[in-house]
Amino acid sequence: MALHSSFCFTAGVSSYSHSSLKFTHSTVKASSSSLVSLPRLNARVKAFSGGVPETKESPLIVCFGEMLIDFVPTINGLSLAESPAFKKAPGGAPANVAVGIARLGGSSAFIGKVGEDEFGYMLADILKENNVNSDGMRFDPGARTALAFVTLRSDGEREFMFYRNPSADMLLQEAELDLDLIRKAKIFHYGSISLITEPCKSAHIAAAKAAKDAGVVVSYDPNLRLPLWASADKAREGILSIWETADIIKISEEEVTFLTQGEDPYDDAVVRKLYHPNLKLLLVTEGPDGCRYYTKDFCGRVKGLKADAVDTTGAGDAFVAGILSQLAADLSLLEKEDQLRSALRFANACGALTVLERGAIPALPTREAVLNALQTSKT
Repeated sequence: MALHSSFCFTAGVSSYSHSSLKFTHSTVKASSSSLVSLPRLNARVKAFSGGVPETKESPLIVCFGEMLIDFVPTINGLSLAESPAFKKAPGGAPANVAVGIARLGGSSAFIGKVGEDEFGYMLADILKENNVNSDGMRFDPGARTALAFVTLRSDGEREFMFYRNPSADMLLQEAELDLDLIRKAKIFHYGSISLITEPCKSAHIAAAKAAKDAGVVVSYDPNLRLPLWASADKAREGILSIWETADIIKISEEEVTFLTQGEDPYDDAVVRKLYHPNLKLLLVTEGPDGCRYYTKDFCGRVKGLKADAVDTTGAGDAFVAGILSQLAADLSLLEKEDQLRSALRFANACGALTVLERGAIPALPTREAVLNALQTSKT
């Protein structure tokens, strides 16, 4: 994929200062909302234990990729070896997004593969409990469900140790795809981890093609996990290999730097190099500092909602769930800047609330919690 050169001439968008927090290359950060300076979130928000029933009016969002178990230390700031105990938490970026959408009252489905083991059955049950359609989920009798041990620093940021040798999610085959489910979707969402090895890579490409051929809007969050790739060059090549398929792309500022091989992620001209001709929306998340948005006609920034981070796992996925749930209901937001900004404030609040609890899926907020947080921030 060639990097593109184009510019947004919208007034008021120039450069942005770096966050005072430091982030690792393997971290996808939360984004948070508001056009004005907002008070810090201090209170914890209870995660929802059940989903919202699907309705005929809710457009379907299908999420494709990995679902796994995150083991999160019970004490921040220690290495994996030093941690005395770990909390078991369901995760995997595409699955997080699917559950996040359902928690917000939307209709979602997950397509992927887990092991025919206790963890796999547990993950399937979690999808059902949250009213996520699991018709596209498959079980592998010969491989285990993927595991990830997560190191939490004192600021809530993470580093990962993965157990995939291979794990079941890597073994999904094209013949196992529920193509009818994909064709029914309004939006088809995926990451890049499913591109790393065969046969899942071919399944991923076939699924995306089926979506495009059916006129489904395609959403892509690369969700860089560099230790899973053979090399940095392979990761960059793999992520960019499907770049121009997507209609909507969400990346972090670290991923901008990675994909442009070291260029300044706060420079709009640099970000615009990643804007391909058929892209409808490019989002760059900046953790607690908020997010930036780029379309063909306008670009800008939505400031962040500050939160006392306990664990940032899943915050970027909550952000994606927030914006996709809004876009599925009204794709015309892509052409209306004021409405898009409102949708991004909502998405940012989703990310901010998620960092208040440990784990990804357990911390994803409900629509009510998000609206309450936004209302509180105005008072």
